[in-house]
Amino acid sequence: MTETIPDRVAVFERVRAAVRSIPAGRVATYGQIARSLGMPRGARLVGWAMRAVKESDDLPWYRVVNAQGRSSLPAGAGAELQRALLEDEGVEFDAAGRIDLLRFGWDG
Repeated sequence: MTETIPDRVAVFERVRAAVRSIPAGRVATYGQIARSLGMPRGARLVGWAMRAVKESDDLPWYRVVNAQGRSSLPAGAGAELQRALLEDEGVEFDAAGRIDLLRFGWDG
């Protein structure tokens, strides 16, 4: 049985809608968003959708983190901004730079 490849534009719009629904002070993982959209192995696809986000999209992109509760952005390329924006919303990071997903994770 082969899996059909969903229409990329439609999937990207669904990802954006899911990200818009994450409330302030909460985070969701790429995998969690994928599962909520019925794509249990679609974390990378969510990542691609997030890479396509433009500043003009007015999307709370910074509320999406990896499965370890960390930013997937490299230092100097947005990770510090992501952390600052999350901290402004009350999200706390531990000494290793991780977010407690049980405390700050959003279950949609």
